[in-house]
Amino acid sequence: MSALQFKEPLSWRAGKPIAIAELLRRLQALAQEIRSLDQEDVPREAYTNVAKDLASSNLLAHKDKGVKAWTACCIVEILRLCAPDAPYTGIQLRVTVKEDIFNMIITSLLPALSDPANAYNNQHLKILESLSMYKSIVLLSDIPSSEVLTTNLFATFFDVLSGSAKASTGELIGKNVEVEMTEILSTLVDETTSLPIEVIDTIVAQFLRTDPYAVNESGSKSKKNGAVDEKQSTLFLKDLPPAYNMAKTICNACPQKMARQISQYFNDIIVDASTTSGAKKSGRRNSIDDSDDEGGNSTTEDDLRELRKAHRLLRELWRASPAVLQNVIPQLEAELSAENLQLRLLATETLGDIVSGIGAAGLDSPPLMDAAVYPSTALSGRVEQTNRNLLTKPSSPQSFPQAHPHAYNTFLGRRHDKSAVIRSAWTTAIGRILSTSAGGAGLSQSEEAQLVSDLARMMGDADEKVRIAAVMVVGSFTLQDVITRLGPSGSVADAGSVLATLAERVRDRKHIVRVEAMKVLGRLWGAASGEIIAGNEVVTPILHAAPSKILDTYYANDLEIHALLDHVLFEQLLPLSYPLVKAKGSKHANSANGDSQNINGSQAVGEAIPANIDLDKVRIQRILTLVNSLDERAKRIFYSVQIRQTIVSKVMITFLQRCEDYNGGVMDENEAAIKEHLKRLIDNLSKQLPDSAKAKGDLLKFAKMHDRRSYQLIRFCMAPESDYRTMYKAFKEFTKRIENATNSSKDILDTLIPLLYRSSMIVYNKSHVPAIMEYARTDEESLGATAHEVLRELSSRSPEVLKAHVQEMCRGLQEEAPTAVKSNDPGAVDNLKACASFASKFPKDLPQDRKFVQSLISFALLGTPPVAAKYAVSILMTTFKKEMIVQDLVTKCIKDFEYGGAGFMSRLATLSQLMLLAPNEVDDESDAVIDIAIKEILLQVRTPSTEPTNAYTWSETFDVECEAKCWALKILVNRIRSHESPETLNDVAKPVYSLLATLIAKRGELASAKNTPPSHKSRLRLQAARLCLKLCTKKSHDALLTPANFNELATVAQDQEDPVRRLFLQRLKKYLGKTRLSPRFYVIPFLLAFEPSQDIKSDTTTWIRSRAAYLSTLPTQRTGGVSQQNTVLESVFARLLSLLAHHPDYSPETDDLVDFSRYIIFYLRNVATADNISLIFHIAQRVKQTRDAIASSDFANEALYTLSDLAQLTLRRWEEEKGWSIDVLPMKVRLPTSLFAEVKGHAEALSVAERNFLPEDVEEGVDKLIKQSLRKEPARSKKRKSDVDGNGDGDGAAKKKAKLPIRKASAPKEKKPKAPSTKTPKAAKKKASDVTSGERRRSGRVSTTTQGGKYKERDDEDDDEEMAEGVAEWSYEDEEGNPIEPEPEPEPEAIQEISSDKVSEASDDDMEVDPDPEADELEPTPPPPKPSPTRAKKTPKPKQQQGGKSASSPNSSPTAASKIKKPSSGELSRPTRALRGR
Repeated sequence: MSALQFKEPLSWRAGKPIAIAELLRRLQALAQEIRSLDQEDVPREAYTNVAKDLASSNLLAHKDKGVKAWTACCIVEILRLCAPDAPYTGIQLRVTVKEDIFNMIITSLLPALSDPANAYNNQHLKILESLSMYKSIVLLSDIPSSEVLTTNLFATFFDVLSGSAKASTGELIGKNVEVEMTEILSTLVDETTSLPIEVIDTIVAQFLRTDPYAVNESGSKSKKNGAVDEKQSTLFLKDLPPAYNMAKTICNACPQKMARQISQYFNDIIVDASTTSGAKKSGRRNSIDDSDDEGGNSTTEDDLRELRKAHRLLRELWRASPAVLQNVIPQLEAELSAENLQLRLLATETLGDIVSGIGAAGLDSPPLMDAAVYPSTALSGRVEQTNRNLLTKPSSPQSFPQAHPHAYNTFLGRRHDKSAVIRSAWTTAIGRILSTSAGGAGLSQSEEAQLVSDLARMMGDADEKVRIAAVMVVGSFTLQDVITRLGPSGSVADAGSVLATLAERVRDRKHIVRVEAMKVLGRLWGAASGEIIAGNEVVTPILHAAPSKILDTYYANDLEIHALLDHVLFEQLLPLSYPLVKAKGSKHANSANGDSQNINGSQAVGEAIPANIDLDKVRIQRILTLVNSLDERAKRIFYSVQIRQTIVSKVMITFLQRCEDYNGGVMDENEAAIKEHLKRLIDNLSKQLPDSAKAKGDLLKFAKMHDRRSYQLIRFCMAPESDYRTMYKAFKEFTKRIENATNSSKDILDTLIPLLYRSSMIVYNKSHVPAIMEYARTDEESLGATAHEVLRELSSRSPEVLKAHVQEMCRGLQEEAPTAVKSNDPGAVDNLKACASFASKFPKDLPQDRKFVQSLISFALLGTPPVAAKYAVSILMTTFKKEMIVQDLVTKCIKDFEYGGAGFMSRLATLSQLMLLAPNEVDDESDAVIDIAIKEILLQVRTPSTEPTNAYTWSETFDVECEAKCWALKILVNRIRSHESPETLNDVAKPVYSLLATLIAKRGELASAKNTPPSHKSRLRLQAARLCLKLCTKKSHDALLTPANFNELATVAQDQEDPVRRLFLQRLKKYLGKTRLSPRFYVIPFLLAFEPSQDIKSDTTTWIRSRAAYLSTLPTQRTGGVSQQNTVLESVFARLLSLLAHHPDYSPETDDLVDFSRYIIFYLRNVATADNISLIFHIAQRVKQTRDAIASSDFANEALYTLSDLAQLTLRRWEEEKGWSIDVLPMKVRLPTSLFAEVKGHAEALSVAERNFLPEDVEEGVDKLIKQSLRKEPARSKKRKSDVDGNGDGDGAAKKKAKLPIRKASAPKEKKPKAPSTKTPKAAKKKASDVTSGERRRSGRVSTTTQGGKYKERDDEDDDEEMAEGVAEWSYEDEEGNPIEPEPEPEPEAIQEISSDKVSEASDDDMEVDPDPEADELEPTPPPPKPSPTRAKKTPKPKQQQGGKSASSPNSSPTAASKIKKPSSGELSRPTRALRGR
């Protein structure tokens, strides 16, 4: 070893300092020498003097920075050479503590590292490198009271890296500085027994550098509560700061020691918060008032702010160093069970984010799926990067469920928390866990399935806050997340799955939940529509039923839902801005307003897009896909919405005209009339919107604005001549114009937008017609059938949009015309129907050339299916030479007619339509036509059945013979419909009515040999029933349907075949919804009490309730001009009792009467209210004060009286169970004289009144049924109709579907006088609801004789006018004072059904122009005050009397059947002559 060569002095005496230059030279020389030495080169003692000089205050406190820097360089080198021991003693260091080495290095030199441009930066780096490499920094721990230096060292290093320390230039600090500093601090932490709390504060504070809330709090004092300004989000950090990385490395380098320190740190924060809150509990100023705080330990705002900050820090610590939280996680788990609600909420949110790997910076708001963008979201493509920076990207270093299973299970247990706030936060948390896949760490299959199941359960929580949180969780998912994570649990149609539960929430009791659920479900389907169109086998089954679930909400008959449905339909399912095409490379954002959209041909302007994209075709492709995905119920609603457009547009046109007349309130003349008319229009429009009062005010404000440009824009939206581009641009300009108007409120749009959606030409737009025709022709994407269906509806409801395309359609018909060797394309039927609808309104716009007419004649004679001939005839009847054409067609149709010949079915269809549209021209050949219909078709059985005579089945296939008989029946019926002479109408119609009644009564059997095929019987019975309904739509024809025939017709609603009942009821409800049938037909739906098909029963129940609500709003004008409440359905109750008295299953036996009480209960469930129960009871009493006018027999009278007593008993029990009150009415209701006759004398009336016709044990059975019915009845509120369960009555029908009995109609039996019962005794009394569907209730039918052979009925219309004084129409007027049909009702039955079989042509009503359906239901008017209640006297129950004869229906007699037999040669039978004569 050699000695140290440096011998120059470095210290001096006071007053004789060494010059700075010389001192620097000496220090540099010393540093250079010792830097080249190793520990073995010079003995340690050689450094003692030099080390002592270097530690002198002269050098350590020198004013020159260079001297200090070189001094420190020499010191750290000596420390290196003397390691592991220092050349100083502890005593020496303690003596010079204020000027010691580390104080100088930490406070003077190391902070200078923040300035790389410093003249002595190299020396500073050397010092840092030496302290790091040789760990000389550990000497700091040997210094007593070194906490201050340690704290300063940590603060200095973090300040340098964070940029907080001052720097002369903006030059960046080298990465090596971060590495060396990190090594120094890690060494110090590892070697120190305990760290000062300030050091822990400094370390953990670095993790909040990613927290925008903390940054905002420290950087902007003006921000209240540290709120984050979203507009400044671009200023947030986009990468992890160096100080953060250094703290992260320290924690990961010393996990055990840091875990203890951080655990104590968080424990102190929680304890301090709890202690502070307890101390301030008695008198605090800034406390959080939380009514849900179960524990009563409210926390101050300051404490909460600190707690939130600490919990945000935990999130970031988990992302950075999960090991240091090993002792904190149990504390966090304990917080989950804390009594303090706020602390429990923080713990729940924090643990959820920890599992999700979400740090203090939070999670970027995910971009909503855009339903308007095109192309739609592709599931197979790469997921768009939604995270703007690394800080907000979820990342978990390890799987939390695996690392801390007990804490994770405790977290999962918060789903049962008693606080809805906690459950809501927990729901949001598990949504984040699912969407982030536990921060990228992944979830096991069981863990993911558990979370998905919990999400579905939370969506059905009792509290709306939890439900809406669950809905919003699904809305935050990407399409890929929905399909891959939620899809495996089940589709929208699979009960119990997340998506199915989401679909249920669209009918939620709370409107806020309904809004969010419907928007999420609609947006989800809209975003997935591209994959559905492409036929993705994964996406399609999962989301296929979503539109049906949304549209099905229309049946709730709630105005809020109707308005919401308008928004979802035209903003999510079929957005107005769709297809929103973006230019290549453009950054897509949420652009639902469509401003950046390029419209090609029929859309708005924007950026250039590929020219090969036909946006009209793209749009109609989505519309057809939507329609194709709808079930029958939803499809009827979709078409109802389109029907509504034509009606509302007429009302809006009138409204705009009245606004112009109003002139902003300045009128020169007719001021009172104009204001009154405008007020009526505003009242009627506002009743269709949820907030009627607000809507009235908004519409009046709009009228006062008097913006003529807005009027014109609305007209553009509604005009059939407007293409899609014009409509869309007008819509957008109108909304912007209202928003920017200075004299209006933006809230006006809340009222006007739904009205615009309902009146604008959106779906049935003329721009869509070519694309629809193309899809119908090519069947592209397998949408041909749907395109045909939409084209049929469009042509029926809005034929005016076809003007620009009708010539093309006619040319296509010419090319497709059939010939003797070539049949027409089946798709031609839709084109024919469209042209027929167009021709009915615009006959002059159709071509009249000979080639086109000849092609129509070919369709009329050879068209297939036969309905093509029907439409062709309808078009021909609008041509100029129709008389000549008709004569030619009739001649060709009847000449050499032969069953099975070429085009024989088309000839029958042609004759049927000619009978309706050209009766005078066909009159000369009417005998021949009738002969063909009866002798050649109806009376022939060409495929005799070998099955039993009572066989009766339904077949979906429609064979030729059965179809021919249906057309033959139409020929006979159309002859009556077109008959113009009222004097001879009865003679012409009577045989046809008899024929139809025979078909109904004998279940479709006409042949004397009773060998009609069973499948024909059901079709013929259905056809006869529907034709009866069609005939009765005319008042003069309705009068010809006798009460006995009406009763037989009503039993079709109880046919044993489901399709017969369904199709019959659809037609019945359609006509009733359009007020085309007399009110007596309202009695038929109440026969569905035993309906086994829950769909039919549910639909009919919803329809009845909807009609009841609507009819109750219509006033009835009585004599004297007094307006009273309409009582149509209440007056029907008398008819129901009469119908039940003549029901083929009626019997006075106890069990049968209890069964019959179900009809009455079914009626009460759907009609009775506290306001009308007194009237219903009064009607039931009045029935007992009459005699039966149909049969006029003792048995019929007793049946009527028995049912009257049964009704009164049921009403009394219903009243008691409901808590209502039956009052005595101060009036006498008149009953229909066609059903009820006057009692012969006072003695008889008194005898009947005093006698109770019910067996003694009926009361017990009725009580049980009523209690069962009310127990299962869903609660209904008069205010919120959406809360009504539309699944029909609650008598267990849904749960016992297979056990519900239904009357199976049998062949008519001859009624006999009642004899003592010979029924087989029952082994045990069985409830009506327990009878299996195969059982039939015994028929109590007996034989009666007719009274005079005729039933001269006092017109039913007159009877019902006496009872209900008619049904008032809600009428609109156009600008010329002409009436306008109102908006359609919400019930689907008011919409024409579309059948796919060959009988579908009946839905067109022979091309009649049907009146538009009625308006949506209105809010019921308040009932008048009721008089004081008076209880009815209870009469004793004498024994039941028996006996008496009754008249049988003339339609069931052999005489009626014989009238249709083939006449003998030489003379025609009487009915045939009647059919021929006019």
